[in-house]
Amino acid sequence: MKRLQKTLFVSLISIVFGMAAIGQAQETAHQKAILVTGANSGLGLKMTEVLSKNGFFVYAGVLHKHEMKAMNEMDNVAAIQFDVRKPRQINKAVKFVEKQGRGLYGLINNAGVAVFGPMLEMPMQQLHYQLDVNVFGPFRVTQAFAPMIMQSKGRIVTTGSIAGIRTSPMFGAYGMSKHAIEAYTDALAQEVARFGVSVHLIEPGNYASNIGNAAKKLIQDKKYWTADTLYKQDREMVLGRLDQAIHGADPIDVAQAALHSMQSPKPKTRYMVTANAREAKATIRRQISKMLELNEGQAHELSRAQLNAMLEEEFAQAERVKSSSQ
Repeated sequence: MKRLQKTLFVSLISIVFGMAAIGQAQETAHQKAILVTGANSGLGLKMTEVLSKNGFFVYAGVLHKHEMKAMNEMDNVAAIQFDVRKPRQINKAVKFVEKQGRGLYGLINNAGVAVFGPMLEMPMQQLHYQLDVNVFGPFRVTQAFAPMIMQSKGRIVTTGSIAGIRTSPMFGAYGMSKHAIEAYTDALAQEVARFGVSVHLIEPGNYASNIGNAAKKLIQDKKYWTADTLYKQDREMVLGRLDQAIHGADPIDVAQAALHSMQSPKPKTRYMVTANAREAKATIRRQISKMLELNEGQAHELSRAQLNAMLEEEFAQAERVKSSSQ
């Protein structure tokens, strides 16, 4: 009798644990996974926090191994160490994600750097570094993870910037990289739509991040923009602004845009997110001024009435899209 009771008890325990394992496997299967590059600080860290707390499993891409521990301590997060400039490390990251068995629904290309200085004095090495991380990085990572995203009919998001619309003196290299991302995501969106994959661009203004400290350290370590520059006052102004970058607004709005891009049944193509109305207005105004610059004096120049009519048509189209998404 005791042997029968023991057998029944063991069987019951096996069933309970078996059901728990099945439940956990089902939960893993239904929990969409997202890879966020540059996840250890600033915008990427805030994205990781928000996504992991709202039903997603996040693979947190970090550059250095010592950054993995803090990420792995977060719920629904697994750190992956790789450099977006190194294809071999990216391929290892792909294999790691494949082995986890969750698939990959979303990719957020967020890793980025900033190189500041005058165009006339910018060393080619520093310009290449800027583009290698901010442009070629998303290009490499997206190509590597595209098969998994296509299989899940998922979403690809890249962190651009309002600097992709307007740029300032001494910010040319950074602006070049963000302008390139505009073209890249526009082309990619049209190319992958046939596979059920959507592409989105988040364009933040100035928010708290470590990018300013990193940019200043690069100037000091590489000594590529020194005090004997032709742009002495500009150099002092930029260095002062970089010191303040860490004290910008909380990037929670940027993280919420990332969440919407992954969660919404009708995500936006572009998310311009600024901490104040001034930045938003200046960015939109620059886009309008570019349109007028493009139109003025060309062989088929449009009149003000024609431009206004086109704007009204675009408003109407935007309203139709907005209505269909509600």
